[in-house]
Amino acid sequence: MKLQLALDVIELDEAIEFVESIREYVDIIEVGTPFVIDRGMDGVKALHAAFPEKEILSDEKIMDGSYYEAQLGYEAGARYVTVLGVTDTLTVEACLRAARDFGGEVVVDMICVPDMPAKIDEMEALGVDVLAVHTGADQQAAGRTAIEDLTLMKKHARKARVAVAGGISSKTIAEYVALEPDIVIVGSAILNAADPVEEARLIRAAIDSRVPA
Repeated sequence: MKLQLALDVIELDEAIEFVESIREYVDIIEVGTPFVIDRGMDGVKALHAAFPEKEILSDEKIMDGSYYEAQLGYEAGARYVTVLGVTDTLTVEACLRAARDFGGEVVVDMICVPDMPAKIDEMEALGVDVLAVHTGADQQAAGRTAIEDLTLMKKHARKARVAVAGGISSKTIAEYVALEPDIVIVGSAILNAADPVEEARLIRAAIDSRVPA
């Protein structure tokens, strides 16, 4: 089970300094959508260069122009690029071609997908690498959590790895790792913590407690 740190609203120099402080606890560094919009691929390149042992995710949430946009991420050093599950199947297929051409992986962000089981079947038939349960910030503000969707995802996913994001913190991590996703994504709970290093350590400890010896 991997821990993915989501970096959204943060300056590049600050991001590098912050990741360095919790480097030992993180497996995947996510250049979040606001970060990508602000800095383009410079953020991906810089984090890949600063942390070559970590996997980098470029959270592009691709909806169109898929091969080219995915290519930008992979060429900048991303292991993973995200595409939205609500987009056309042809768009996902083009992302998969780019991933195979450049040695990366495709993460399908399932935010706002209306029929999760049907979409899981469709995406797994295409051969996507990761399916990501995602309860967005606006949904979280309305009181929604990701645990229900993660439960549904784990029930139906058979081939793809499963990631989960949506307001997860050291206080809620246990209920998520109990469902054994492959990737747990945490952003603001670590970034905004009074003690980010301790928050990252607690989350890492909870994840590792579910990993077989």
